[in-house]
Amino acid sequence: MPTPSAMRRWIEALGVYLRPPVLAMLFLGFSAGLPFLLVFSTLTTWLRTSGVEVAAIGFFSWIGLLYSIKFFWAPVVDAFRLPLLTRWLGQRRSWMLAGQTLMMAGLVGLSTLDPAQQLGNVALFALMVAFGSATQDIAIDAFRIESAEDDVQAAMASTYIIGYRGGLIMAGAGALYLADLGSWQLSYQCMAALTAIGMITVLLRPEPPRKPLAQRLSAEPRVRSFLRASQGQPAWFRRTGAWLIGSVVCPFLDFFSRFGLGALGLLVFIGIYRISDLAMASMAYPLYVDLGFSLDTIATVTKVFGVVMSLLGGLLGGVLVVRFGIGRILVIGAAATVLTNLMFTWLAMSGAQKELLVLTIMGDNLSNGLASVVFVAFLSSLTSRAYTATQYALFSSLMTLPGKFLSGFGGLVVEGWGYPSFFVLASLLGLPAVAMALWIKRHYVKEEASK
Repeated sequence: MPTPSAMRRWIEALGVYLRPPVLAMLFLGFSAGLPFLLVFSTLTTWLRTSGVEVAAIGFFSWIGLLYSIKFFWAPVVDAFRLPLLTRWLGQRRSWMLAGQTLMMAGLVGLSTLDPAQQLGNVALFALMVAFGSATQDIAIDAFRIESAEDDVQAAMASTYIIGYRGGLIMAGAGALYLADLGSWQLSYQCMAALTAIGMITVLLRPEPPRKPLAQRLSAEPRVRSFLRASQGQPAWFRRTGAWLIGSVVCPFLDFFSRFGLGALGLLVFIGIYRISDLAMASMAYPLYVDLGFSLDTIATVTKVFGVVMSLLGGLLGGVLVVRFGIGRILVIGAAATVLTNLMFTWLAMSGAQKELLVLTIMGDNLSNGLASVVFVAFLSSLTSRAYTATQYALFSSLMTLPGKFLSGFGGLVVEGWGYPSFFVLASLLGLPAVAMALWIKRHYVKEEASK
């Protein structure tokens, strides 16, 4: 039986979740998770129920590419001051509010449209939502890291993930339930109203302290060398050069200096590890609709049950990584993704069997959750502590870019070959990832042994 002092330490440890910065991440996580499905699977379900052809729906998955290339404007969010807003709210909160405003405006715009008649406008407003959401993500990540000490970061990440999953459930199951009970227009209006949760959080929380940009850049030796060499040049040239070297060049040079030619193989592996499930994702919800499943069934099985299975897969992945290490579980995650994607082929050939839908979603989300956790751990192990934010943003963007690009052609493949062939092809795309995971396992074990 625990002693009183041990109980007191447990209570004090759990008390971290009551700290304002930690609680704030619960609501900011919700704000980050809310828009993602509204421009992806929920939107593709709306398009298919409105009679939009699957070929056109496939190209809508390219909207998600904005999340994959957000590192291009991340340095701008880090350094550029928004007129009026930054003076009022500070650097991080001003960009969060700006992104949330774009999200709300885009969702309101979507709620006024008929996809069957205004598909081009649907694409434009969806792009607005995705750009605002990706911008918000950049600012939230920086806000989280700067808002508390290292010993609180794990608790903040935990509440953020819980909030994010809540946003996914609301934008998935919640949106589908509202569309089934009322209309898609009503559903998106309600989702637009929910973006106010993030806005209120931004207005209530203080701006975290941070060093001035010039001070942060001057700590980088390559920047100091550039400034010495460029003496006598115009001030704008020196400022721009220092910013580019410190924010863009140094993180790349650091990665290649640590891994040499092996860095190219690592980058290829990062790009293909999730390619199988990302490539097939754009056609999953059109498949459910075409098989005849109701919106209520899709919402309950894929959005509620599926999210629970994903969380369980993540927990399983975390335990397995601790027990067996990253290398082995990378291989298992890649192989599980290939096998569970084949279950969609079985579903497409068997028709509207709810039990098979449940089994497919269970396998897909368990493997997805496991693979996601081990891959995040792997990417984190590759980052340098000196450039953690920039390098991780680059890795996570590269992780999704090839798969999301290929998913845009999913509708054309389904239209030409049918759903079963499409899902077989998507599964085969995962085989190179399994082969490279075996190579990474050997490489990673050697790296660990040498430390």
